[in-house]
Amino acid sequence: MAVSGSKVVFGDVYVDELVSSCGNGFEFLKPKGVYFADRSHISCRKAGMVLRKQEQPLFVCGHYVSPTMSRNSKYNPPFGPRIKSSRTSPLPCSSSRAVHDVSFDGSSSDDQTTSLPLRAIPSERTLTLVSGSCYLPHPAKVEKGGEDAHFICADEQAIGVADGVGGWAEVGIDAGEFARELMSNSVKAIRDEPKGSVDPARVLEKAHSSTKSQGSSTACIISLHKEGLHAINLGDSGFIVVRDGSTVFHSPVQQHGFNFTYQLESGNNGDLPSSGQVFRIPILPGDVIVAGTDGLFDNLYNNEVAAVVVHALRAGFSPESTAKEIVALARERAVDKNKQTPFAKAAQDAGYRYNGGKLDDITVVVSFITSSPDV
Repeated sequence: MAVSGSKVVFGDVYVDELVSSCGNGFEFLKPKGVYFADRSHISCRKAGMVLRKQEQPLFVCGHYVSPTMSRNSKYNPPFGPRIKSSRTSPLPCSSSRAVHDVSFDGSSSDDQTTSLPLRAIPSERTLTLVSGSCYLPHPAKVEKGGEDAHFICADEQAIGVADGVGGWAEVGIDAGEFARELMSNSVKAIRDEPKGSVDPARVLEKAHSSTKSQGSSTACIISLHKEGLHAINLGDSGFIVVRDGSTVFHSPVQQHGFNFTYQLESGNNGDLPSSGQVFRIPILPGDVIVAGTDGLFDNLYNNEVAAVVVHALRAGFSPESTAKEIVALARERAVDKNKQTPFAKAAQDAGYRYNGGKLDDITVVVSFITSSPDV
C-alpha cells in the first residue's frame, strides 16, 4: 500500500516463489503458567490493510528511497504485505575499510557487537535512507495475514516494525489487529512531526494512546537525522547496525522472563511506551540497518545477518533483495531441528530442553545509508 497525501492507493501484491520449505513447520510448546509466552503463532500483516480476499503470497517485498533533505511532501509508506515494487537499480554502499569475511554457519562464537565509533557525519553531506522490506508469514497464519506489521515512511526517513503477541489467539483475539493499528497510528503521528526531526519516542507515545484494538505487540521505530539514528524499541523486535561486515550495534531484548516479551496493550494495561529503550546512534555512509521482528532474531545470530548483508553488498543487491535473503535464511533456520539458534540458547539457559529454530512470522526491513554532497 502506498499513500500520497491523504489518498490511499492499493497496488498489486508481489508474489515470490523462493522458499519451498515453508510448509515444513513445527511449534514450540508454551511454558506452563506463562500466558503470553507462546510466540510461535506470531504472524505479520500490514498496517491498515488486510488482503483477506486475495491469494496470500509467500514473500512480499518492496524497495523505497528517501533523501533526508528532501522537500517533497509526497508521502509513500509501505506496510506489511507490500505493493509490487518497480525494478530499481541496486544502490551500492561504499565502505571506508575492507569488509570482514563472515560465514553463514550459524556459529555464535563470533556473534559480538563491536564498539561504535563516534565519528561525526560531515555537515556538507546529505544522508539518504534507502529502504526495502520482506515479510514471510508463519505457514499456519498465511490465510489471515498474520500478526506482524511494519512501515517505511520514505520522505519522513522513518521505519517501524511491530509483532502482535500470539498468545491472544487462545482467547479468540487477533493481536495482529493491534499491531496493524499501532503501526498505522505511528505513520499518522510521523506526519505531524517536524520535517527532519521525527522523534520515535514521541511517535510511539501518540500511536499507543490512539490504538484501541484488543491485543498487544512489541514495537520498534527508527528515524534518520543529520546526526544519526534516533530509535525506540520495546520488546523483542529490534534492529542492528552493520558496518564493514561487523555488527556495531544491536538493540537489547526486553523481556519479563524467557519468551515473555515487553508488550504494548491498549489503555494502561501491559507495558507503556515509556518502558521502551531510546537510542541515539551515530552512523556513517555505507552502514546497513536491519530491523526485524523476533522471527528474525530468534533464528539468526548477528554474525549470520551480517554475512547476508556482506554477500548482498558484494552482489549489488537492493535493500529489498537483501531483506529477502535474510528472511530466507531465517526461515531455513526456523525449520531446522538441529541447528543451535538464539531462541534455542535462550530456552536452554532458562532450563528447557530445546534444539533448533522457532517457526514464526518473519519481518525484515533493510536500510542502506548513503550520502551525497549538499547542493
